[in-house]
Amino acid sequence: ESSYLGDCPICFLPISVEFFVQSCCSKMICEGCSYANARRETKQRQTCPFCRHPVPRSKEEIDKNNNKRVAANDPIALMQMGMDYHKKERMRLLLII
Repeated sequence: ESSYLGDCPICFLPISVEFFVQSCCSKMICEGCSYANARRETKQRQTCPFCRHPVPRSKEEIDKNNNKRVAANDPIALMQMGMDYHKKERMRLLLII
């Protein structure tokens, strides 16, 4: 049975609470597939386990990929952007108090 997060697009198992959102394609990948990909790839050449796009090496590259996916109205990228904004706003409010 699927979880509310859906199924991993690689292994088709339900995604648990632990998952990774890839900035290149905005796919939610389960922890197991992410781990298997990290074990298979070399440090010099890490790629996305779904689309095989090179993994971003800096925060700027991640933001650029996310902005491209948000411009394409990708719902996962929009959700991720909202979660990031919420986290930043919450931290800002905690620092004020």
